[in-house]
Amino acid sequence: MAGYRDLLRTPGVGRIMAAQLTARFPNGMTSLALLLYIERETGSYGAAGLVLAATSIGQAIAGPVTSRWMGIWGMRKVLTLTLIVCATAITTVALVEMVLPAYMALGLIAGLSTPPVQPAVRTIYPKMVTGRQLTPLFSLDASLQEIIWILAPVVITVVATQVGTVPALLLIVVILLLGGAWFILSPEVGRVRIPRSRRSIGTVMTKPPIIIATVVGFLLIGACAAVEAGVVATFGHDGLEAGLVLAVFAVGSLAGGLGFGHIPIGRWAMARRLGIVTVGLALTMVSLNVWWLGGTLVLAGLGVAPALAVLFAMTSASVKFSDTAEAFGWVGTGQLIGAAAGSAVAGFLIDGVGPTGAYLAATIFAAMGLVVSVVFVRGFPDLRGRDASPMPDTAPVATIT
Repeated sequence: MAGYRDLLRTPGVGRIMAAQLTARFPNGMTSLALLLYIERETGSYGAAGLVLAATSIGQAIAGPVTSRWMGIWGMRKVLTLTLIVCATAITTVALVEMVLPAYMALGLIAGLSTPPVQPAVRTIYPKMVTGRQLTPLFSLDASLQEIIWILAPVVITVVATQVGTVPALLLIVVILLLGGAWFILSPEVGRVRIPRSRRSIGTVMTKPPIIIATVVGFLLIGACAAVEAGVVATFGHDGLEAGLVLAVFAVGSLAGGLGFGHIPIGRWAMARRLGIVTVGLALTMVSLNVWWLGGTLVLAGLGVAPALAVLFAMTSASVKFSDTAEAFGWVGTGQLIGAAAGSAVAGFLIDGVGPTGAYLAATIFAAMGLVVSVVFVRGFPDLRGRDASPMPDTAPVATIT
């Protein structure tokens, strides 16, 4: 913890971390609020699912595209434009009664214009701290983002059920605008300039570490999404137990990230951390008792944030600075698709065999991530004794004198 205190004393780190967490807070609220609102307006969860699918597709497409735009037009311009468009789309959904295709179109627009805060801040981090501090910073970032997934669903559920779904959507817009403005106006966002990449979009995906990070992120988040579906199916949407069990899962991840963040990252780091996740998820299938599930998910959670920290560090260390935002955009897209796939697979298995099927799906996703980490271990950079800073875009040229 002393290391984290020193890290947060670094000028600007605490502020930029708080700003980006606030700006990203709506990410943990929007899907649930849209689900509740569209279901109320149409009387159909299927219709709500179509709107959420359109939103997720938009987010998946936007990830690498808007991230790359930041190297062309600058972070503040891209963040401001996407923020305004996204807020306008969600406000329109809340205030204008429409047919389902129109809701889907606005959901797609909201997804496409989701501000690329996460790629932006993870591009900024290497310019704010020393190389020695970068890996612990990624770990702290991965840990603290669990606050979003612990608090955001609770806040939006309370507002939607006690006040109304329209105020819930408008609350998202307010937090989106205030948090986004705080992040955009942060001095570091103005100081750090991403050089324009000289490579075509998608070229960064030819690098093995980025491919591995995208695939492993897909599988890890797919496992987490399957767990969420399983917990809800076990205890019901209205059960207090569901919220508590998911909260302890996130708390386990938070504890793991803070506890393991100082450990140097070698080639086997991902395999060890996914091993913890896989064992914990496998044990969930023993019993659906609330105490057993809580305990096993705490164990599984201990590996989640540390595994994400490895993903962030290997992504940063494997590309040139001009490509970092796009690389993080692709990795984020993989995670979004993983969330959709995990939820879908778990849903089918819940219908077929019950809630245990979701935990089986989660275990399989995590185990596949573990297998990838072992089979392709040489594709992971060894960051022991070196920092996770991106490679410079220029290098000395040898001359004959």
